[in-house]
Amino acid sequence: MLYRKIERVIEAHLKADSGRILLIDGARQVGKTYIIRHVGKKLFKNFIEINMIEDSLGDRLFAETRTISDFYLRLSMSAGDKMKEKHNTLVFIDEIQAYPHLLTMLKFLAQDNRFTFIASGSLLGVTLSETSSIPMGSISKVRMFPLDFEEFLYANKLSEFTVSELRKKFENKEALDEAMHNKMLDYFRRYLLVGGLPDAVNSYIENNNIQLVREIQAEVHEYYAADAAKYDVENKLKIRKIYDLIPSNMENKKKRVIAQGIENKKGKTFADYEDEFEYLVSAGIALSVQAISNPIFPLIQSSGKNLLKLYLNDVGILSGILYGSNASAILDDEKSVNLGAVYETVVATELISEGYRLFYYDNRQKGEVDFLIDDYSSLSVIPIEVKSGKDYTVHSALNTFAKNETYHTKTAIVLSNERKVEEKGKITYLPIYYVMFIGKTETKVEDLRI
Repeated sequence: MLYRKIERVIEAHLKADSGRILLIDGARQVGKTYIIRHVGKKLFKNFIEINMIEDSLGDRLFAETRTISDFYLRLSMSAGDKMKEKHNTLVFIDEIQAYPHLLTMLKFLAQDNRFTFIASGSLLGVTLSETSSIPMGSISKVRMFPLDFEEFLYANKLSEFTVSELRKKFENKEALDEAMHNKMLDYFRRYLLVGGLPDAVNSYIENNNIQLVREIQAEVHEYYAADAAKYDVENKLKIRKIYDLIPSNMENKKKRVIAQGIENKKGKTFADYEDEFEYLVSAGIALSVQAISNPIFPLIQSSGKNLLKLYLNDVGILSGILYGSNASAILDDEKSVNLGAVYETVVATELISEGYRLFYYDNRQKGEVDFLIDDYSSLSVIPIEVKSGKDYTVHSALNTFAKNETYHTKTAIVLSNERKVEEKGKITYLPIYYVMFIGKTETKVEDLRI
Protein backbone atom coordinates (compact mmCIF):
# COMPACT_ATOMS: atom_id res chain seq x y z
CA MET A 1 0.00 0.00 0.00
CA LEU A 2 1.04 3.62 -0.41
CA TYR A 3 2.70 5.22 2.59
CA ARG A 4 0.88 8.35 3.76
CA LYS A 5 2.20 10.68 6.45
CA ILE A 6 -1.31 11.35 7.69
CA GLU A 7 -1.49 7.75 8.93
CA ARG A 8 0.58 8.82 11.95
CA VAL A 9 -1.84 11.67 12.69
CA ILE A 10 -4.89 9.40 12.51
CA GLU A 11 -3.31 6.68 14.60
CA ALA A 12 -2.07 9.10 17.27
CA HIS A 13 -5.50 10.71 17.55
CA LEU A 14 -7.34 7.41 17.88
CA LYS A 15 -4.93 6.18 20.54
CA ALA A 16 -5.05 9.43 22.53
CA ASP A 17 -8.77 9.28 23.39
CA SER A 18 -8.94 13.09 23.45
CA GLY A 19 -12.72 13.24 23.60
CA ARG A 20 -12.80 14.80 20.14
CA ILE A 21 -13.84 13.28 16.85
CA LEU A 22 -11.26 13.48 14.06
CA LEU A 23 -12.63 14.92 10.83
CA ILE A 24 -10.56 14.32 7.69
CA ASP A 25 -11.21 16.93 5.02
CA GLY A 26 -9.98 16.81 1.44
CA ALA A 27 -10.86 16.72 -2.22
CA ARG A 28 -12.15 13.56 -3.82
CA GLN A 29 -9.78 10.73 -4.71
CA VAL A 30 -6.92 11.80 -2.41
CA GLY A 31 -7.08 8.56 -0.39
CA LYS A 32 -9.10 9.53 2.71
CA THR A 33 -11.30 6.43 2.86
CA TYR A 34 -8.47 4.02 2.18
CA ILE A 35 -6.13 5.31 4.88
CA ILE A 36 -8.87 5.58 7.52
CA ARG A 37 -10.01 2.06 6.73
CA HIS A 38 -6.42 0.81 6.97
CA VAL A 39 -5.76 2.42 10.37
CA GLY A 40 -9.21 1.60 11.73
CA LYS A 41 -8.99 -2.10 10.97
CA LYS A 42 -5.47 -2.22 12.40
CA LEU A 43 -6.41 -0.64 15.73
CA PHE A 44 -9.99 -1.80 16.34
CA LYS A 45 -11.47 -5.27 16.50
CA ASN A 46 -14.86 -3.92 15.44
CA PHE A 47 -14.70 -1.55 12.48
CA ILE A 48 -17.99 -0.08 11.23
CA GLU A 49 -18.06 1.96 8.03
CA ILE A 50 -21.04 3.94 6.72
CA ASN A 51 -20.89 5.85 3.46
CA MET A 52 -23.46 8.64 3.60
CA ILE A 53 -23.47 9.27 -0.15
CA GLU A 54 -24.38 5.63 -0.71
CA ASP A 55 -27.06 5.95 1.96
CA SER A 56 -28.46 9.12 0.37
CA LEU A 57 -28.77 7.29 -2.95
CA GLY A 58 -30.24 4.16 -1.40
CA ASP A 59 -32.18 3.48 1.80
CA ARG A 60 -31.68 7.00 3.26
CA LEU A 61 -31.56 5.53 6.77
CA PHE A 62 -29.70 8.51 8.17
CA ALA A 63 -31.44 11.28 6.23
CA GLU A 64 -33.73 12.32 9.06
CA THR A 65 -31.60 11.28 12.05
CA ARG A 66 -31.73 13.99 14.71
CA THR A 67 -30.90 12.27 18.03
CA ILE A 68 -28.05 10.01 19.09
CA SER A 69 -30.44 7.24 20.13
CA ASP A 70 -32.03 7.35 16.68
CA PHE A 71 -28.54 7.30 15.13
CA TYR A 72 -27.58 4.22 17.14
CA LEU A 73 -30.81 2.47 16.22
CA ARG A 74 -30.23 3.02 12.52
CA LEU A 75 -26.59 2.05 12.86
CA SER A 76 -27.57 -1.20 14.54
CA MET A 77 -29.74 -2.16 11.57
CA SER A 78 -26.59 -2.71 9.50
CA ALA A 79 -23.84 -3.25 12.08
CA GLY A 80 -25.48 -4.24 15.35
CA ASP A 81 -23.21 -7.24 15.90
CA LYS A 82 -20.13 -4.98 15.80
CA MET A 83 -21.39 -2.37 18.27
CA LYS A 84 -19.38 -3.37 21.36
CA GLU A 85 -17.35 -1.08 23.63
CA LYS A 86 -15.61 2.24 22.97
CA HIS A 87 -12.09 0.78 23.17
CA ASN A 88 -12.73 -1.86 20.49
CA THR A 89 -15.37 -0.24 18.27
CA LEU A 90 -14.60 2.42 15.66
CA VAL A 91 -17.46 3.97 13.68
CA PHE A 92 -16.26 5.57 10.45
CA ILE A 93 -18.73 8.06 8.92
CA ASP A 94 -17.58 8.53 5.33
CA GLU A 95 -18.76 11.32 2.99
CA ILE A 96 -20.48 13.02 5.92
CA GLN A 97 -21.12 16.13 3.83
CA ALA A 98 -24.04 14.29 2.20
CA TYR A 99 -25.98 14.90 5.44
CA PRO A 100 -24.85 18.24 6.94
CA HIS A 101 -26.99 17.71 10.05
CA LEU A 102 -24.66 14.86 11.03
CA LEU A 103 -21.82 17.36 11.43
CA THR A 104 -23.81 18.98 14.23
CA MET A 105 -24.55 15.55 15.71
CA LEU A 106 -20.81 14.81 16.03
CA LYS A 107 -20.78 17.00 19.15
CA PHE A 108 -23.40 14.88 20.87
CA LEU A 109 -21.82 11.61 19.76
CA ALA A 110 -18.52 12.79 21.24
CA GLN A 111 -20.19 13.76 24.50
CA ASP A 112 -22.08 10.47 24.69
CA ASN A 113 -18.70 8.68 24.50
CA ARG A 114 -20.22 5.29 23.71
CA PHE A 115 -18.02 4.43 20.72
CA THR A 116 -14.93 5.82 19.02
CA PHE A 117 -15.78 7.87 15.93
CA ILE A 118 -13.93 9.24 12.91
CA ALA A 119 -15.44 11.05 9.91
CA SER A 120 -14.36 12.24 6.48
CA GLY A 121 -15.74 14.18 3.57
CA SER A 122 -14.78 15.73 0.28
CA LEU A 123 -16.43 19.12 0.65
CA LEU A 124 -16.25 19.74 4.38
CA GLY A 125 -14.90 23.25 3.97
CA VAL A 126 -18.02 24.15 2.01
CA THR A 127 -20.43 22.17 4.21
CA LEU A 128 -19.08 23.50 7.51
CA SER A 129 -19.43 27.08 6.28
CA GLU A 130 -23.10 26.39 5.61
CA THR A 131 -23.81 24.41 8.81
CA SER A 132 -25.95 26.33 11.29
CA SER A 133 -24.35 24.77 14.38
CA ILE A 134 -20.68 23.88 13.99
CA PRO A 135 -19.59 21.38 16.68
CA MET A 136 -16.93 23.62 18.22
CA GLY A 137 -14.76 21.96 20.84
CA SER A 138 -15.85 18.47 19.81
CA ILE A 139 -13.98 17.86 16.58
CA SER A 140 -10.42 18.15 15.32
CA LYS A 141 -10.11 18.76 11.59
CA VAL A 142 -7.16 17.96 9.36
CA ARG A 143 -6.97 18.40 5.62
CA MET A 144 -5.59 15.62 3.44
CA PHE A 145 -3.90 16.25 0.11
CA PRO A 146 -2.64 14.09 -2.77
CA LEU A 147 0.73 12.42 -2.24
CA ASP A 148 3.49 14.97 -1.88
CA PHE A 149 6.90 14.44 -3.47
CA GLU A 150 8.33 12.69 -0.40
CA GLU A 151 5.43 10.21 -0.37
CA PHE A 152 5.94 9.69 -4.11
CA LEU A 153 9.53 8.72 -3.42
CA TYR A 154 8.38 6.14 -0.89
CA ALA A 155 5.95 4.77 -3.48
CA ASN A 156 8.97 4.33 -5.76
CA LYS A 157 10.68 2.18 -3.10
CA LEU A 158 13.05 4.78 -1.67
CA SER A 159 13.64 4.03 2.00
CA GLU A 160 13.10 6.27 5.01
CA PHE A 161 16.87 6.10 5.54
CA THR A 162 17.47 7.55 2.06
CA VAL A 163 15.00 10.37 2.58
CA SER A 164 16.45 11.07 6.02
CA GLU A 165 19.94 11.35 4.53
CA LEU A 166 18.61 13.68 1.84
CA ARG A 167 17.05 15.81 4.55
CA LYS A 168 20.41 16.07 6.33
CA LYS A 169 21.96 17.28 3.07
CA PHE A 170 19.27 19.94 2.80
CA GLU A 171 19.66 21.06 6.42
CA ASN A 172 23.45 21.29 6.02
CA LYS A 173 23.02 23.09 2.70
CA GLU A 174 24.97 20.42 0.86
CA ALA A 175 24.55 19.42 -2.77
CA LEU A 176 24.19 15.86 -4.03
CA ASP A 177 26.82 14.44 -6.36
CA GLU A 178 26.08 14.44 -10.09
CA ALA A 179 24.70 10.89 -10.25
CA MET A 180 22.41 11.33 -7.22
CA HIS A 181 21.25 14.71 -8.49
CA ASN A 182 20.30 13.29 -11.88
CA LYS A 183 18.41 10.45 -10.21
CA MET A 184 16.47 12.82 -7.95
CA LEU A 185 15.71 15.11 -10.88
CA ASP A 186 14.39 12.08 -12.78
CA TYR A 187 12.09 11.21 -9.86
CA PHE A 188 10.93 14.82 -9.72
CA ARG A 189 10.10 14.91 -13.43
CA ARG A 190 8.15 11.68 -13.09
CA TYR A 191 6.24 13.28 -10.24
CA LEU A 192 5.36 16.15 -12.57
CA LEU A 193 3.78 13.58 -14.90
CA VAL A 194 2.10 11.32 -12.38
CA GLY A 195 1.22 13.73 -9.59
CA GLY A 196 -0.11 12.52 -6.25
CA LEU A 197 -3.57 11.06 -6.83
CA PRO A 198 -3.30 7.58 -5.26
CA ASP A 199 -4.98 5.79 -8.17
CA ALA A 200 -2.64 7.51 -10.64
CA VAL A 201 0.44 6.66 -8.56
CA ASN A 202 -0.62 3.02 -8.16
CA SER A 203 -1.29 2.75 -11.89
CA TYR A 204 2.12 4.22 -12.69
CA ILE A 205 3.92 1.86 -10.29
CA GLU A 206 2.07 -1.22 -11.56
CA ASN A 207 1.91 -0.50 -15.31
CA ASN A 208 4.37 2.29 -16.12
CA ASN A 209 1.84 3.40 -18.73
CA ILE A 210 1.34 7.15 -19.05
CA GLN A 211 -1.88 6.73 -21.04
CA LEU A 212 -3.54 4.86 -18.18
CA VAL A 213 -2.34 7.49 -15.74
CA ARG A 214 -3.77 10.27 -17.91
CA GLU A 215 -7.15 8.53 -18.08
CA ILE A 216 -7.35 8.45 -14.29
CA GLN A 217 -6.34 12.10 -14.00
CA ALA A 218 -8.85 13.20 -16.64
CA GLU A 219 -11.64 11.34 -14.85
CA VAL A 220 -10.82 12.92 -11.49
CA HIS A 221 -10.52 16.35 -13.09
CA GLU A 222 -14.03 15.94 -14.48
CA TYR A 223 -15.28 14.76 -11.07
CA TYR A 224 -13.97 17.94 -9.51
CA ALA A 225 -15.61 20.14 -12.09
CA ALA A 226 -18.91 18.23 -11.83
CA ASP A 227 -19.00 18.62 -8.03
CA ALA A 228 -19.78 22.31 -8.48
CA ALA A 229 -23.12 21.42 -10.06
CA LYS A 230 -24.04 19.28 -7.04
CA TYR A 231 -23.21 21.70 -4.27
CA ASP A 232 -23.74 25.16 -5.74
CA VAL A 233 -26.40 24.99 -8.43
CA GLU A 234 -26.86 28.76 -8.59
CA ASN A 235 -23.21 29.54 -9.34
CA LYS A 236 -22.10 26.28 -10.95
CA LEU A 237 -21.40 27.74 -14.38
CA LYS A 238 -19.15 30.47 -13.00
CA ILE A 239 -17.34 28.01 -10.73
CA ARG A 240 -16.79 25.65 -13.65
CA LYS A 241 -15.54 28.50 -15.82
CA ILE A 242 -13.02 29.66 -13.21
CA TYR A 243 -11.84 26.09 -12.62
CA ASP A 244 -11.43 25.43 -16.34
CA LEU A 245 -9.41 28.64 -16.73
CA ILE A 246 -6.76 27.68 -14.16
CA PRO A 247 -4.43 25.85 -16.60
CA SER A 248 -4.51 28.66 -19.16
CA ASN A 249 -3.96 31.27 -16.43
CA MET A 250 -0.89 29.29 -15.35
CA GLU A 251 0.53 29.63 -18.85
CA ASN A 252 0.24 33.43 -18.75
CA LYS A 253 3.23 35.51 -17.69
CA LYS A 254 1.62 36.83 -14.50
CA LYS A 255 -0.48 33.69 -13.90
CA ARG A 256 -3.08 35.55 -11.84
CA VAL A 257 -6.83 35.38 -12.27
CA ILE A 258 -8.25 38.14 -14.46
CA ALA A 259 -11.79 38.85 -13.27
CA GLN A 260 -12.95 40.40 -16.54
CA GLY A 261 -11.87 37.29 -18.44
CA ILE A 262 -14.04 34.85 -16.48
CA GLU A 263 -17.29 35.75 -18.24
CA ASN A 264 -15.76 38.19 -20.74
CA LYS A 265 -17.61 41.05 -19.09
CA LYS A 266 -16.04 44.47 -18.67
CA GLY A 267 -16.18 45.98 -15.21
CA LYS A 268 -16.12 42.70 -13.35
CA THR A 269 -13.85 42.67 -10.30
CA PHE A 270 -12.44 40.15 -7.88
CA ALA A 271 -15.29 40.92 -5.46
CA ASP A 272 -17.87 39.70 -8.01
CA TYR A 273 -16.46 36.16 -7.77
CA GLU A 274 -15.45 35.87 -4.12
CA ASP A 275 -18.00 33.14 -3.41
CA GLU A 276 -16.86 31.10 -6.41
CA PHE A 277 -13.19 31.40 -5.42
CA GLU A 278 -14.10 30.39 -1.88
CA TYR A 279 -15.95 27.33 -3.11
CA LEU A 280 -13.02 26.07 -5.19
CA VAL A 281 -10.57 26.54 -2.31
CA SER A 282 -12.89 25.15 0.39
CA ALA A 283 -13.60 22.12 -1.78
CA GLY A 284 -9.86 21.45 -1.93
CA ILE A 285 -9.70 21.33 -5.72
CA ALA A 286 -7.87 24.64 -6.13
CA LEU A 287 -5.15 26.36 -4.11
CA SER A 288 -5.21 30.12 -3.75
CA VAL A 289 -2.12 32.33 -3.55
CA GLN A 290 -2.98 35.85 -2.50
CA ALA A 291 -1.06 38.95 -3.59
CA ILE A 292 0.80 41.13 -1.08
CA SER A 293 2.57 44.37 -1.94
CA ASN A 294 3.97 45.17 1.53
CA PRO A 295 5.27 41.86 2.91
CA ILE A 296 5.67 42.25 6.66
CA PHE A 297 5.66 39.31 9.08
CA PRO A 298 3.15 37.80 9.73
CA LEU A 299 1.88 37.89 6.18
CA ILE A 300 -1.79 37.56 7.14
CA GLN A 301 -1.62 41.14 8.47
CA SER A 302 -0.58 42.43 5.06
CA SER A 303 -3.09 40.50 2.96
CA GLY A 304 -6.08 42.13 1.37
CA LYS A 305 -5.20 42.95 -2.22
CA ASN A 306 -7.85 41.74 -4.60
CA LEU A 307 -5.41 39.80 -6.71
CA LEU A 308 -4.77 36.08 -6.56
CA LYS A 309 -3.42 33.09 -8.39
CA LEU A 310 -5.20 29.74 -8.45
CA TYR A 311 -3.35 26.45 -8.79
CA LEU A 312 -4.79 22.98 -9.33
CA ASN A 313 -4.45 20.70 -6.31
CA ASP A 314 -2.48 18.08 -8.25
CA VAL A 315 0.41 18.64 -10.64
CA GLY A 316 -0.38 15.44 -12.56
CA ILE A 317 -3.80 16.78 -13.53
CA LEU A 318 -2.16 20.00 -14.77
CA SER A 319 0.58 18.28 -16.77
CA GLY A 320 -2.05 16.00 -18.32
CA ILE A 321 -4.08 19.00 -19.47
CA LEU A 322 -1.01 20.82 -20.82
CA TYR A 323 0.95 17.98 -22.43
CA GLY A 324 -1.41 15.01 -22.73
CA SER A 325 0.35 11.67 -22.99
CA ASN A 326 3.55 13.15 -24.44
CA ALA A 327 5.90 12.29 -21.58
CA SER A 328 8.95 13.60 -23.42
CA ALA A 329 7.77 17.18 -22.91
CA ILE A 330 8.79 16.76 -19.26
CA LEU A 331 11.14 13.77 -19.07
CA ASP A 332 13.46 14.95 -21.86
CA ASP A 333 13.58 18.57 -20.66
CA GLU A 334 12.54 19.87 -24.09
CA LYS A 335 13.93 23.37 -24.58
CA SER A 336 10.82 24.52 -26.41
CA VAL A 337 8.55 23.63 -23.48
CA ASN A 338 8.15 26.08 -20.58
CA LEU A 339 7.64 24.03 -17.41
CA GLY A 340 7.16 27.06 -15.17
CA ALA A 341 3.50 26.32 -14.50
CA VAL A 342 4.05 22.73 -13.38
CA TYR A 343 7.10 23.61 -11.27
CA GLU A 344 5.14 26.33 -9.48
CA THR A 345 2.22 23.97 -8.95
CA VAL A 346 4.48 21.46 -7.19
CA VAL A 347 5.87 24.17 -4.93
CA ALA A 348 2.37 25.41 -4.12
CA THR A 349 1.13 21.91 -3.26
CA GLU A 350 4.21 21.13 -1.16
CA LEU A 351 3.98 24.34 0.86
CA ILE A 352 0.26 24.15 1.50
CA SER A 353 0.49 20.50 2.55
CA GLU A 354 3.02 21.63 5.16
CA GLY A 355 0.47 24.03 6.62
CA TYR A 356 1.53 27.31 5.01
CA ARG A 357 -0.93 29.91 3.84
CA LEU A 358 0.21 30.93 0.39
CA PHE A 359 1.02 34.46 -0.75
CA TYR A 360 3.03 36.03 -3.55
CA TYR A 361 4.70 39.40 -3.93
CA ASP A 362 3.08 41.81 -6.36
CA ASN A 363 4.41 45.33 -6.63
CA ARG A 364 3.80 47.44 -9.71
CA GLN A 365 7.19 49.17 -9.47
CA LYS A 366 9.31 46.33 -8.08
CA GLY A 367 7.90 43.27 -9.83
CA GLU A 368 6.69 39.87 -8.62
CA VAL A 369 8.07 36.99 -6.57
CA ASP A 370 6.40 33.59 -6.90
CA PHE A 371 5.77 32.74 -3.23
CA LEU A 372 6.05 34.27 0.22
CA ILE A 373 5.94 32.24 3.44
CA ASP A 374 6.23 33.13 7.10
CA ASP A 375 9.38 32.04 8.91
CA TYR A 376 8.38 31.77 12.56
CA SER A 377 11.91 31.01 13.76
CA SER A 378 13.26 34.38 12.56
CA LEU A 379 9.93 36.26 12.62
CA SER A 380 10.44 37.30 9.03
CA VAL A 381 9.18 36.56 5.54
CA ILE A 382 10.91 34.14 3.15
CA PRO A 383 10.47 34.93 -0.56
CA ILE A 384 10.72 31.93 -2.90
CA GLU A 385 11.39 32.11 -6.63
CA VAL A 386 10.84 29.04 -8.82
CA LYS A 387 12.90 28.58 -12.00
CA SER A 388 12.42 25.79 -14.54
CA GLY A 389 14.99 26.95 -17.12
CA LYS A 390 18.69 27.71 -17.38
CA ASP A 391 18.37 31.37 -16.32
CA TYR A 392 17.91 30.54 -12.66
CA THR A 393 20.20 33.38 -11.53
CA VAL A 394 18.05 36.02 -13.27
CA HIS A 395 15.52 37.36 -10.73
CA SER A 396 15.55 41.14 -10.48
CA ALA A 397 12.35 41.33 -8.36
CA LEU A 398 13.81 38.90 -5.81
CA ASN A 399 17.06 40.87 -5.67
CA THR A 400 15.16 44.08 -5.01
CA PHE A 401 13.01 42.33 -2.41
CA ALA A 402 16.01 40.95 -0.52
CA LYS A 403 17.74 44.36 -0.46
CA ASN A 404 14.68 46.21 0.88
CA GLU A 405 15.54 46.87 4.54
CA THR A 406 11.92 47.55 5.49
CA TYR A 407 11.05 43.93 4.73
CA HIS A 408 13.65 42.60 7.23
CA THR A 409 14.43 39.66 4.95
CA LYS A 410 16.86 37.18 6.51
CA THR A 411 16.92 34.67 3.64
CA ALA A 412 15.47 34.19 0.17
CA ILE A 413 15.27 30.96 -1.83
CA VAL A 414 15.63 30.13 -5.52
CA LEU A 415 14.53 26.63 -6.57
CA SER A 416 15.77 25.31 -9.90
CA ASN A 417 17.21 22.31 -11.77
CA GLU A 418 20.72 23.35 -10.79
CA ARG A 419 22.59 20.77 -8.70
CA LYS A 420 24.74 23.14 -6.64
CA VAL A 421 23.65 24.61 -3.32
CA GLU A 422 24.97 28.16 -3.08
CA GLU A 423 24.50 31.21 -0.88
CA LYS A 424 24.96 34.60 -2.49
CA GLY A 425 24.19 37.28 0.02
CA LYS A 426 20.71 36.61 1.39
CA ILE A 427 19.77 34.34 -1.52
CA THR A 428 20.13 30.56 -1.25
CA TYR A 429 20.04 28.47 -4.43
CA LEU A 430 18.57 25.00 -3.97
CA PRO A 431 17.74 22.13 -6.35
CA ILE A 432 14.01 21.92 -6.97
CA TYR A 433 13.56 18.54 -5.27
CA TYR A 434 14.65 20.05 -1.92
CA VAL A 435 11.25 21.77 -1.81
CA MET A 436 9.97 18.68 0.05
CA PHE A 437 12.03 19.72 3.07
CA ILE A 438 11.01 23.38 3.28
CA GLY A 439 8.81 24.00 6.29
CA LYS A 440 7.31 21.77 8.92
CA THR A 441 8.06 18.08 9.23
CA GLU A 442 4.75 16.95 10.70
CA THR A 443 1.15 17.21 9.51
CA LYS A 444 -0.66 19.34 12.08
CA VAL A 445 -4.21 18.86 13.28
CA GLU A 446 -6.33 21.97 13.20
CA ASP A 447 -8.45 21.97 16.36
CA LEU A 448 -11.86 23.61 16.09
CA ARG A 449 -12.20 25.36 19.44
CA ILE A 450 -14.52 28.01 20.84
